[in-house]
Amino acid sequence: MLERRRIRSELTKWRRQMAIQWFPGHMHLTRKAISERVKNIDVVIEVLDARLPGSSANPMLAELTAGKPVLKVLNKQDLADPECTGLWLAHYNSLSGTRALALDASVAAPAKVLVQACRALAPSRSGMVKPMRVLICGIPNVGKSTLINTLTARKAAKTGDEAGITKLEQRISLADDFYLFDTPGILWPRIIVAESGYKLAASGAIGRNAFNEEEVALELLAYLKTQYATLLQDRFKLDAVANLSDEELLEAIGRKRGALQGGKRVNLQKAAEIVIYDFRAGALGRITLETPQEFAQWLMVGRKLDAQRQVRKDAIELDRRIRFKKLPKPP
Repeated sequence: MLERRRIRSELTKWRRQMAIQWFPGHMHLTRKAISERVKNIDVVIEVLDARLPGSSANPMLAELTAGKPVLKVLNKQDLADPECTGLWLAHYNSLSGTRALALDASVAAPAKVLVQACRALAPSRSGMVKPMRVLICGIPNVGKSTLINTLTARKAAKTGDEAGITKLEQRISLADDFYLFDTPGILWPRIIVAESGYKLAASGAIGRNAFNEEEVALELLAYLKTQYATLLQDRFKLDAVANLSDEELLEAIGRKRGALQGGKRVNLQKAAEIVIYDFRAGALGRITLETPQEFAQWLMVGRKLDAQRQVRKDAIELDRRIRFKKLPKPP
């Protein structure tokens, strides 16, 4: 039994090293639409998940909107760790041409400050002659559509706890001289930060068909047991979690919540679903899965590994072209 558990643990760790990837076909169209629309945009609002601001910031959007003033909106702040939210706001507000706000998109009063923040970023745009043109974007399921509905006080955008609800660009008038252009949620083609892939999956930004719930739950628990052990213990009535492996912790949660199958064995799939659901619903407490410093470190490692991957890919391509006599052999 112990040997089987050890082997399963090793296999799980190996699989968890594989980054989650998901880039549906409609996102190619969204990328093209954004690149065309941004030419006539004055300010870009990027809606982020306050629980994972770095991981939910789309590097492809940064490329497409380069040179435009950006308002970073840390949405779902009511679910995030307030101290970590403060760190992220300070980080983004220190960047040139960038402002950051934290809010809960379902609350009307804070949402109204977005209009004022946009006008501050582009003070020369006002009146019917030079109306404010704002592009609002973000990855799937960060609450962008809920925010738009709050701003307009009506259902201008579809909402739902599912990645990729918005499919078409919409133009919404917030005032006579303020136009908001909504775009579908968009991920980037390849996620080079492995930690980000799992955190995005845990938050609901990635469709469930693109990841394994057990692997995501284990990654989530690995972080929570070091940073939010008390919240885990309180939620699942556990005495201690620090000395448990990720797999043992998932099993313990499954037993506490009655996720059992034949022979009183824990149904790990069901236990994983419980962990992920409780995190998404905020039932565990106010949690943030990364600090600016942690994300910077993960990003540095991810870029290094990606560069190594590109070198190997280029070498394979060069060898292929030589073998098929498309290039002369090097001297």
